[in-house]
Amino acid sequence: MAHAGPSPSLTSKKRAGARKNAIRLSKSKKISEIHAVDALEQAALQFDAPPDLKLFADLPISDATKRGLKKAFFVKMTDIQAKSLSISLKGKDVLGAARTGSGKTLAFLIPVLEMLYRRKWGPQDGLGALIISPTRELAVQIFDVLRSIGGYHSFSAGLVIGGKNLNDERERLSRMNILVATPGRLLQHMDQTIGFECDNLQMLVLDEADRILDMGFQRTLSALLSHLPKSRQTLLFSATQTNSVSDLARLSLKDPVYVGVQELDSAGATPKSLEQHYVVCELDKKLDILWSFIKAHLQNKVLVFLSSCKQVRFVFETFCKMHPGVPLLQLHGKQKQMTRLSTFQRFTTMKHAVLFATDIAARGLDFPSVDWVLQVDAPEDAETYIHRVGRTARYESSGKGLLFVVPSEEDGMRRALEKKNIVVEKIKIKASKTQSIENQLQNLAFQDPEIKYLGQRAFVSYLRSVFLQKDKSIFKLNELPVERFAEALGLPGMPKIKFLGKEMAKKKKNASHAIIAPESVLSNQKANLLDSELGESEDEGDLLEHSSSEEEETSPPVPGPSEPDKAS
Repeated sequence: MAHAGPSPSLTSKKRAGARKNAIRLSKSKKISEIHAVDALEQAALQFDAPPDLKLFADLPISDATKRGLKKAFFVKMTDIQAKSLSISLKGKDVLGAARTGSGKTLAFLIPVLEMLYRRKWGPQDGLGALIISPTRELAVQIFDVLRSIGGYHSFSAGLVIGGKNLNDERERLSRMNILVATPGRLLQHMDQTIGFECDNLQMLVLDEADRILDMGFQRTLSALLSHLPKSRQTLLFSATQTNSVSDLARLSLKDPVYVGVQELDSAGATPKSLEQHYVVCELDKKLDILWSFIKAHLQNKVLVFLSSCKQVRFVFETFCKMHPGVPLLQLHGKQKQMTRLSTFQRFTTMKHAVLFATDIAARGLDFPSVDWVLQVDAPEDAETYIHRVGRTARYESSGKGLLFVVPSEEDGMRRALEKKNIVVEKIKIKASKTQSIENQLQNLAFQDPEIKYLGQRAFVSYLRSVFLQKDKSIFKLNELPVERFAEALGLPGMPKIKFLGKEMAKKKKNASHAIIAPESVLSNQKANLLDSELGESEDEGDLLEHSSSEEEETSPPVPGPSEPDKAS
């Protein structure tokens, strides 16, 4: 008996036809995607950026990247982005120089995503892009931006930084297409992790290259570069262009295009929206002025730089006990990794807070809406000043900077900044507006042995940092009122320090020479000439004594009886 409906042979023919159509559609879709990618590549290679290029939407980039940028609220480009992207998207090496806070992160993340997209990179292709950052905090920040704009792409991305479990990182490495890493940890994996290969690497990014070199990673970088294929594209970004950065560029880049950004109305390295001031104050008055400033700016977001971890700890602990009326945070290199990341994220989200930090926070880190940057201890050079003050007035927003210098530092620091075309206006602090906290610090040190101990370590570490500074035209240890400084920290007496004793002895010796010298010279008719020659020889003697002192001081200074541990 015949069954109603289509015959089995007709049904199977229809199914076969449907499968063929699906395959045909899939093939045509793949072909159209290939054509679209090829067209995008051609558009990038032929792209000639117009002078008024401002919007990310006008760039020859994929829809996935455009959607990611729009979702993360990135619409307009900064100068460094507009100038470098048209070059890097063509596959050329870039040496980028721009002031801190100018938007360098997107200037290299967009080419990373686009290069992998145009080469149809997949999980089986392995590591395609490597981004090297000087610090863990900056690496985390880069990774967060990458996640925010790369969500519509299918690439896998990973973060490799010190302070985390090495074995956990090993398991994930083989699956990564994009890797953000710090130099030391990356080299460790290259040497020790089986199966971690960089042979197929397409792009290398070196962010804050000057900072990477300043931190002593020159040999590590050379070792890393030896592991990487020569055929890659390399993007090197730096806030300052030093001889070391030039050497690194020669090693790592092939026929690079230099991209530099300067302010339109200034040759300086700091943004025009930044107000810069400095104040001259005695060493023993610094904390009084800092405390008074914080009390007068409770509705502000303030970043305070100090020269050592010990000072950050002392100021943070004592100011917390004195309750200024604003949240206080600390960030320094002695903290555990998770503590540092937690502090970084908290300060990022807070509207009103004061963060005490060492130079670990000076490079690359993007803290939104910082109103003031205070440099309570003078930076070691003009480059460090630029990086510190660059934590405010970022991305064309406004900000203010205040530098504290002691009288002996003023002339040398001003000259160093003028060489970089940085104009800092001198202001005076009204004595009537300054509150002395010396008695409060003395009471805290008397009541709490831990505070006294922190004060002693802060005293030693500050003086040692001055002693080890290279630029002796700025940093003059023998002109500092060290006894008054100890009292200002609330200490009952001045800790005994080996290198300080040498400086004091030298000071007395120079003083006695100053009295004797005129008697032996004035009788000569060529007094003026001999005086100038004598002055030159004394300067040379000072330099020799400084260098020999530093050579002898190979171990940390020996603390006095009241300080049970070595301070650095």
